[in-house]
Amino acid sequence: MTFSIAARCPETGRLGIALSSSSIAVGARCPWLLAGVGAVSSQNITLPAIGLDALANLKAGVPAQQALREALDDDLFSRYRQVILINAAGETAAFSGDSTLGVFNVVAGDNCIAAGNMLASQSVIDAMIGEFEQAGGELAGRLIAALRAGLSHGGESGTVHSAAVKVVDDYTWPIVDLRVDWSDNDPVAELERLWRAYEPQMQAYITRALDPREAPSYGVPGDE
Repeated sequence: MTFSIAARCPETGRLGIALSSSSIAVGARCPWLLAGVGAVSSQNITLPAIGLDALANLKAGVPAQQALREALDDDLFSRYRQVILINAAGETAAFSGDSTLGVFNVVAGDNCIAAGNMLASQSVIDAMIGEFEQAGGELAGRLIAALRAGLSHGGESGTVHSAAVKVVDDYTWPIVDLRVDWSDNDPVAELERLWRAYEPQMQAYITRALDPREAPSYGVPGDE
């Protein structure tokens, strides 16, 4: 019920995930990230704890594939899970249990990995990797472009209703955390509009957090 991409920017070290689903609020359950450590998307019939456990393993220095395997070892129902992972070095790992729904696929690329289930076709995931690898600009924009490419190749077999993008940098909080929890039209397009509005303001919010003395005006009445 989900297709996602997890990636690392080698220039900045940022890690990010973008994903879309026919289910409500996919961004609340599936993407898990920790700055300087890794990014995990736990999907299909998801158990959010898998993402948290895999990140804890990565933080402890466990290699990517082992970190994922150990996180799944504690789950009695791992056969229902689909998980992708990328660590801060760009190493990837993936798992699709034998009860993964519908048509599914996993593809690893250069500093990225994508997966999906209940897909219109396996080419959806290939298209996402291809688009991410050739796209430029901020990591969040590249991730959303990959989602758009997946949709253009059919996306899910059913209509998608939610989408999200999340990016971490050097801080304990995400620098991008945008979600469309439900849309009857095109949640990926709505997510892209949110990103275009947020992108020119992103650095200002980081500056406000780190040193309010250097903060630009909020541009609201009372703070012109």
